[in-house]
Amino acid sequence: MELQEILESTGTCRFYAREDVSTATLARVLDAARYAPSGGNRHPVRLIAVRDPKKRRQLAAWYLPLWKAYLKNVRAAGPAAGSVPKLVANADHFAEHLAEVPVLIVVCAVLADLYATDRGLGRLSIVGGASVYPAVQNLLLKAREEGLGTALTTLLCAEEERVRELLSIPEGIVTAALVALGKPERGFPLRLRRRPLAEVAFADRYGEPLGA
Repeated sequence: MELQEILESTGTCRFYAREDVSTATLARVLDAARYAPSGGNRHPVRLIAVRDPKKRRQLAAWYLPLWKAYLKNVRAAGPAAGSVPKLVANADHFAEHLAEVPVLIVVCAVLADLYATDRGLGRLSIVGGASVYPAVQNLLLKAREEGLGTALTTLLCAEEERVRELLSIPEGIVTAALVALGKPERGFPLRLRRRPLAEVAFADRYGEPLGA
C-alpha cells in the first residue's frame, strides 16, 4: 500500500471480526511504534498487548461505565432528547463489545522520560504527549498496512490504578491510551472525511489560508 492510501483510510474501527491476530503480525505492529520520535530521544513508550480473555473482560468492564457517563452528557446536549448521531451509536456498540476485540493494547509511558515544557502556562499541559502519541500513530498506521482495524481511546486512563494492578505495571509507569486491535468486520473507509486544508493550515499568520 502507498503511504497516502494508508493515511486516508486509517479510520477508527468500531466493529471487529472474531478472528485472532497472530503473534507475528502483532509483533510487527508493535515494532513500528519503536521508530517514532520522542523528546530527548528517550523513547518512553511501553506497550502491553492484552489477549487474555479474562483480562480483556476486566478492562472492558472498567471502560464501559466511563463511556456511559460520557454518553449521558452527549445525549443531554443533543438536538433532540435521547437522540445520538450514528458515530456515537457506533462508539456505544464498540464499548458494549470491547471485551470481544482480539487484542487490547495498553499504551504506557515512563513518566520520568516525559518533559512537558508547557507546564507553567496556566492551561492544560499537552506537550508531554509529544513523546507518546507519535508512537501510537505509528502503531495505527502499521496495523492498517497489515489489514487490521484500530480504535484509540483514553477513557480508561481514569482507572489507572486498577489497570496498574491488573497488568502488574510498576510505579513510575503511567497509562496513556488504550488501542483496540483486530480484523475489521466492515472493512476500511475509502477515504476519511476531514476539514479542508485551508481551514487547518495557514501561511505566516493564523487564519491566512495556505496558497490564498
